[in-house]
Amino acid sequence: MTKRFLITIGFMGAISVIFGAVGAHILNGNIPNEHLEMFNTGNQFLMYHALALLGLAFMSRYVSRSYLNAIYFLFVIGIGLFSGTLFILSLQEVVGFDISYITKLTPIGGILLIIGWIVIIFAGVNYQHKKRHS
Repeated sequence: MTKRFLITIGFMGAISVIFGAVGAHILNGNIPNEHLEMFNTGNQFLMYHALALLGLAFMSRYVSRSYLNAIYFLFVIGIGLFSGTLFILSLQEVVGFDISYITKLTPIGGILLIIGWIVIIFAGVNYQHKKRHS
């Protein structure tokens, strides 16, 4: 599980840094400001959730596997839908055709992210501290 987490986190983090550079150096001034803001929002959420998964990777010995799997998939699918659709929508002019129909997926991604955070709350509520015996 930790291996899958770390590979996903590394990928999400690298993509976020690359997209940050693309937004600042390539898209800035070449797409409308509102679309650049949309692109940057998607990128911020991508990095936030990569960092949240990184924290969870280090909690894997304390949080049950079922909670970790649920959070992992909710965050990964949620980011794919939420940030992915924001990235695509922000680049409509570059792509050259109307893809506004995918806007219906953005809130679904957001809802999955919220549910992921709620699962973290449940993991905390059900947490049982395991005492170490030295």
